[in-house]
Amino acid sequence: MARIKYYYDTETCKYERIKVSKWDIFLNALGIFTLSLILAVVIIFISSTYFESPQVSLLKKQNKELLMYYEDMEKELEQINKMLAVLQDRDDNIYRVIFEADPIPSTIRQAGVGGTDRYRALREEKLEREDLVINTLAKIDQLKKKIYIQTKSYDDILEMAKNKADMLASIPSIQPIANKNLTRLASGYGMRMHPILKFRRMHAGIDFSAPQGTPIFATGNGKVIKARRYRTSGNMVVIDHGYGYKTKYMHMVRFAVKEGQKVKRGDVIGYVGNTGMSKAPHCHYEVWKDGRHVNPVYYFYNDVTDEEFDKLLELASRENESLG
Repeated sequence: MARIKYYYDTETCKYERIKVSKWDIFLNALGIFTLSLILAVVIIFISSTYFESPQVSLLKKQNKELLMYYEDMEKELEQINKMLAVLQDRDDNIYRVIFEADPIPSTIRQAGVGGTDRYRALREEKLEREDLVINTLAKIDQLKKKIYIQTKSYDDILEMAKNKADMLASIPSIQPIANKNLTRLASGYGMRMHPILKFRRMHAGIDFSAPQGTPIFATGNGKVIKARRYRTSGNMVVIDHGYGYKTKYMHMVRFAVKEGQKVKRGDVIGYVGNTGMSKAPHCHYEVWKDGRHVNPVYYFYNDVTDEEFDKLLELASRENESLG
């Protein structure tokens, strides 16, 4: 129940009841409301300035975690870039050197990944940490481009490895006569006395002495381009091995292949004979590289030991008479 207030009237010497107008009530209420509002604003300001709400604390915690994850991503990207740099270095300085291929230019490895509008959609979003997001995406795109180039390089190396395997299988690297007795090497490469013409001349191959009918083997993979009889060379087979290599096998008694036939290392291509200008049954064997004859003894490395090779070198270096 509201308290009734009185005042003492000196003129009437009585207590008179205090009458409050509606306007006074409104002003009093307005003052109280204004004071309360100012006090509330001050309290909210102090609270927001010095005390965080649970929502703000949660958002700050989430932002801090996201920033930490971004920093971890930056470190991971840096580590991956270092690992990729090691692979690139091996690619250029080991693998491509082995296969005699030029390294990939740095201008290609470090090429860009798009124009200035690549991240326009993100810029239009007006993100709070736009620089962090776009820089991270740019690094990822650059890394993807480098990985793609490295992958293509490994594809090239794989193809070169296949070609290298074909080349190694094609290079003449065994003796045309079975290596059962090294003394069958009758005459080596160099200036030799011809047995019939009786003067010194260049002997462009090696003579392997063997009984007539002894199998003669292809010394590398290739294609028979000649299997004919010649006046001086007798029955001769010529194999084109590719990669600049050709081999010649002369004085056969008969052929085991025909022109156009493909052969593999170790296939029998003919048999030792004494045809043409020959003094005794043997196989005259020559190796040609890029149109020039070379010493075949340096290509006998697939089926001889170090000691046997040394013996071959000794026998091939003797200046004796050739067999044809």
